[in-house]
Amino acid sequence: MYHKILVPMALDHGVSTHTLEIANALRAKDAQIFALHVHEAPQGSVSAYLDEEMVAAGFEKARADLEGKLSGHPGVTPVIVKGHSARTIIDYSEAHGIDCIVLGSHKPDLRDYFLGSTAARVVRHAGCAVHVHRASSC
Repeated sequence: MYHKILVPMALDHGVSTHTLEIANALRAKDAQIFALHVHEAPQGSVSAYLDEEMVAAGFEKARADLEGKLSGHPGVTPVIVKGHSARTIIDYSEAHGIDCIVLGSHKPDLRDYFLGSTAARVVRHAGCAVHVHRASSC
C-alpha cells in the first residue's frame, strides 16, 4: 500500500475515473492522492499570436476542468503546474516524496517506438513505483 499517490491527468482523455479508482485501491489508510495536470505552454511560433491574457485564461480553464473532474472524488488534491508532461510528472513526484504514480496510457503505435509516450517516459525515469492503466478502448 502506498502513502503518497500521484495521478497525472490529461484533461482531454477519458481514463481519469479509472486511474483514480486504481489509486484508491492502492492507497494505505492514511494516504494522500494528488491529481496532477501538466499545463504545457503554447509551442514555438504559436505563442507569438497569443497574448498573456489568453494564455492565463487557458490556464484557469484547465484549473476549472481539473476541479470538475475531481468533483466526485473527495479527498483527492488537485494540482496544476506548467511544464513538459513527462519531465514535470517525474520532477513533481521526486520533489514531493510520491511513492506511486498511477497513469493511463494508450495502445502504442509506430510513432511511440520512435518518440515514446508520456507513460513510457515516466516508467523509464520515475524513482518510484508506476502503475500504468491501459484502457480497453485504446
